[in-house]
Amino acid sequence: MENRIPVYQDDPDTYMENICSDKVSQNGSENSSVLSGIVSPLIIKWYRENKRILPWRDQNNAYYTWVSEIMLQQTRVEAVKPYFIRFITELPDPAALASCPEKKLMKLWEGLGYYNRVRNMQAAACTVVEEYGGKLPESYEKLMSLKGIGSYTAGAIASIAYGIAVPAVDGNVLRVVSRITESREDIMKQSVRKKMEQTLKEIMPSDCPGDFNQALMELGAVVCVPNGQPKCGECPVQKLCRAHLHDTTEEIPVKAPKKARRIENRTVLVIQDGERTAIQKRPDKGLLAGLYELPNVKGTLSAEEAVKAVEKMKLEPLYIEELEPAKHIFSHIEWRMTGYLIRVSSLETNRNSKLIFADKKQSDRQYAIPAAFGAYVKLSLIHISEPTRPY
Repeated sequence: MENRIPVYQDDPDTYMENICSDKVSQNGSENSSVLSGIVSPLIIKWYRENKRILPWRDQNNAYYTWVSEIMLQQTRVEAVKPYFIRFITELPDPAALASCPEKKLMKLWEGLGYYNRVRNMQAAACTVVEEYGGKLPESYEKLMSLKGIGSYTAGAIASIAYGIAVPAVDGNVLRVVSRITESREDIMKQSVRKKMEQTLKEIMPSDCPGDFNQALMELGAVVCVPNGQPKCGECPVQKLCRAHLHDTTEEIPVKAPKKARRIENRTVLVIQDGERTAIQKRPDKGLLAGLYELPNVKGTLSAEEAVKAVEKMKLEPLYIEELEPAKHIFSHIEWRMTGYLIRVSSLETNRNSKLIFADKKQSDRQYAIPAAFGAYVKLSLIHISEPTRPY
């Protein structure tokens, strides 16, 4: 595919005069003209000269694009890199993903959170194998029909891997375009996203749609950043950005406030017999469905109450030690956790069929334990040499 830079339709000085005299509207087709006329070629050129080297980038591989985009939802790029490499090494194509045992799949995803994402990926991979011969379809509409793939992910795969001129609008793109055009519409509204998708589709260069989409994403990720001051001095369209020119970057984009997270207190029990730690499987539906966890209960238990809870599990507590409190934030719930490290008599004699007793090697290899329990999982093989409270 030829990587031609679109030709300017206007010069920056004329454009600046229009902005300063408010001759340029802030809506619809005028926004399209602004983006295609000057901004589009500038950001594409900047992207090609400054893009980060990423393991999924410039691979011309639709599967790599798909996996990376799903992983990058709610997760930083640097954190995703090792997960991506491990994932595609174990599951190099849709066929391998489709046939992967659930326990192994959850283990490969462990630490990324939002486990329904990878469950949806596997369901989509099964469809790809059954209906498309193991290759992601070269069609935006067919990509959209796959489970777990929305307009953004479909647009990213279609444009980056297949050169199809469709937009890929994520949070970075919403922020960048809103600032360039100084839009005060609420970017949390689906109608605003749809309008932006239509605007970008009208002006997208047909010869390099993937670079265009990635340029907007990259600009939002490293320059027009979501938290803190945007790095306007490094921006290739600084002089053309209405929000920068009018000093409104702190006000834009406009987002309706999120609902406050629900606070939930929990008590986590790190139960050990000196060699192994007790874990259990969560229900197949609901939060963290089907994953493994340290035993825990709702509410904040005292040490005495924690001991009684362990006794109800048909185990014999010997010692207990209170651990540092911890918290974990989900999208809609915040867990505030109290933890206890509890030594019990040999787990060999336990009569609780719901508990699994695993050593570190087993846990690392077999059982996916969500990051929500991370503060206590790291203690799972600590031996209590000097117990603080005997029972």
